[in-house]
Amino acid sequence: MTNPIMVAIDTADRETALELAGAVAESVGAFKVGLGLLHGPGPGLVGDLRDLGRPVFADAKLHDIPTQVERAARALGRAGARWLTAHVAGGSAMLAAAVAGLADGSDGTAGVLGVSVLTSLDAAALAEVGIDESPEDLVSHMARVAEASGAEGVVCSPREITIVRTAAPRVAVVTPGIRPAGSEAGDQRRTATPQDALAAGASWLVIGRPITAAADPATAAAEIAAQINT
Repeated sequence: MTNPIMVAIDTADRETALELAGAVAESVGAFKVGLGLLHGPGPGLVGDLRDLGRPVFADAKLHDIPTQVERAARALGRAGARWLTAHVAGGSAMLAAAVAGLADGSDGTAGVLGVSVLTSLDAAALAEVGIDESPEDLVSHMARVAEASGAEGVVCSPREITIVRTAAPRVAVVTPGIRPAGSEAGDQRRTATPQDALAAGASWLVIGRPITAAADPATAAAEIAAQINT
């Protein structure tokens, strides 16, 4: 892998998504499609983006009974997703079903990424829903479950990269909450710069608003890519 940037294409419509993706394609390694587009234009957009020459990460965040998750994963694999997400909180049987469905739909070319603790959550937010573990301990536990269930990778905040590397050394680490120096954190609570995340062991960096909300997304993407490679 020469470019670890997964740009989060989180626009309101298909046309804007394709225009944005085309503008930044030369400076990124993959496209990420979130729930807004997957439930708006639909999974067909995955194939449209893939045709621009970059693999597509379908951030579906599947979390349901195993049968439903397997069917959804199979459909996203057929749509052309290279990766999709499923919540580790759904349990090992659900994750294994996602792995099986995606493998079937993609002929074995795609992998599941287990979502651990969302970057918008901290210890106080977890406590509100009755989870007493720290984000760090919970991510460590979830990473082991994801690895044992056959997931290709784990999604975690930059603060837990080394924790995942220790708990589940065979998985890829996909890291949202990436903010270049001087960028606003927005609704992310556990963030890091691209350089710090890569130094900690991240495999892929999910970067959204610092690129997509910039006055010139193509230039912003190129500048971040250049900073990573220096």
